[in-house]
Amino acid sequence: MSSSHRHEPPVKATTPDTTPAPVNPDGLWLDDLVEGRTFRSQDYEVSEAEIIRFASQYDPQRFHLNDGEAQNTFFGGLAGSGWHTAAITMRLLATSVPIATGIVGSDIHLKWPSATRPGDILHVEATIKTATASASRPERGSIVLEYDTVNQHGDVRQRTTGRIIVWRRPADMA
Repeated sequence: MSSSHRHEPPVKATTPDTTPAPVNPDGLWLDDLVEGRTFRSQDYEVSEAEIIRFASQYDPQRFHLNDGEAQNTFFGGLAGSGWHTAAITMRLLATSVPIATGIVGSDIHLKWPSATRPGDILHVEATIKTATASASRPERGSIVLEYDTVNQHGDVRQRTTGRIIVWRRPADMA
């Protein structure tokens, strides 16, 4: 019994277009984003009740729940959870950086240099540090966005660097 192997030429893999439908019809695509472009969000006022409500559900530590009990802690008074600040920051980012396909993060580094306090009026100031096309996925790339969450007095409550996946504008939308 003889066996013969027929060698077929390798099939070249094609990458299907995986561009998601836009969630912001008038939003920005990778082709629109350049290093140095800046964004500023609207303002967001943080109340004592909101700080306590968030902490009660997600970060139930005394310095986030009760101003009296927080007085003798590291914070010296009621302090918003860093995760609350991060959630507010995400809301402000999502409404001020109009990426066509939404804010799709791939990695993040964040710091909380000072605590969010009741009465803070926060906003986000963001700058594109890099915009890079993907070598392996031509339909997309990423941006590195640096953004600060700042209160009305200029105090930085959160400092973030994040990489966001951004798609190129599809040919049928050009």
